[in-house]
Amino acid sequence: MSSPDPQVRAARNESTPPTVRGPVVAVTGAASGIGALLTERLAASDEIKQVIAIDERRGECAAAQWHILDVRDPAIAEKLRGADVVVHLALDLDLETDAAARSAYNVRGTQTVLTAAAAAGVHRVVLCTSAMVYGALPDNELPLSEDAELRATAEATGVGDLLEIERLARRAPRAHPGLNVSVVRPAVLVGGTDTALTRYFESPRLLVVAGSRPAWQFCHVEDLCSALEYTVLEKVDGELAVGCDGWLEQEEVEELSGIRRMELPSAVALGAAARLHRIGLTPSPAGDLAYTMYPWVVSGSRLHDAGWRPQWTNEEVLAELLEEVSGRHTVAGRRLGRKDATAAGAAGATVALLGAAAVVRRARKARRRI
Repeated sequence: MSSPDPQVRAARNESTPPTVRGPVVAVTGAASGIGALLTERLAASDEIKQVIAIDERRGECAAAQWHILDVRDPAIAEKLRGADVVVHLALDLDLETDAAARSAYNVRGTQTVLTAAAAAGVHRVVLCTSAMVYGALPDNELPLSEDAELRATAEATGVGDLLEIERLARRAPRAHPGLNVSVVRPAVLVGGTDTALTRYFESPRLLVVAGSRPAWQFCHVEDLCSALEYTVLEKVDGELAVGCDGWLEQEEVEELSGIRRMELPSAVALGAAARLHRIGLTPSPAGDLAYTMYPWVVSGSRLHDAGWRPQWTNEEVLAELLEEVSGRHTVAGRRLGRKDATAAGAAGATVALLGAAAVVRRARKARRRI
């Protein structure tokens, strides 16, 4: 029997989709935020065989295989069967969430995913924390290497959870031989995010603590997703820091943003922040201030050595952040309504801090009378 005509063979080959030999990747927290962006990116990649999307609601990526459940449910192990890699992005870092509930979700969720991944035969888990785990300290090197000691404390929003996740990441390969765990640590994340650090730029004045040495490094969510994809494809592994190249000094930030500073003595700024948070007037604890006072810039050398480069510069990310927060008004980490912001006027931050201090004084006097 003669072989088919070459043109017929070519037509058959064109009609048969090529077999994708890449990994099957499961993404938790896939319905929103970074998880949704990464799910869409991986589903569109020719290097990914299939995407399994896991969340408490269905997202918009039609190309993914969806499973609807809480990541703390041990049944997640069955949903992970057949996956080669899991990217765990189901974290709650919302400033308004109750701290105890947030920690219970973040830590228990990570524990469950790591245990379930090992039980399902997954060989690689990718976790995402933050470069905040290095801590913001006056003697930090500029920039920090990935191997730098994690010197953060649990005093800033969510950082205690991130440190516990880092501990779980280190312990998992010993508890589950054969399970590889990578951790990606982004700098100040921008792109649809709401954190104490992005709210810093919603203030009418940029609070600068006297004697501090801020250094600003950003990470756009698109670059984070790109770095996560690099890790999924095993082009790099281990503990990875990701951010824009270099950093901006406080003076550069003020010049680029057009927002003037309000400088306060350290004791005043930290004391006021602690008191305001303690009486429930602001969502941010005093520990968040350290990340606007001292450097925590990362080199990202491991990703760079693997050939990855950020597509965004610090200047470009700052410009996008300023556009995102335009029209929002925040003082001491608390969002103000339009009426409140107008009342604050040009001296916004100063008026708000003085007013808050007056509230504290009145509360103290009232307690003394009782």
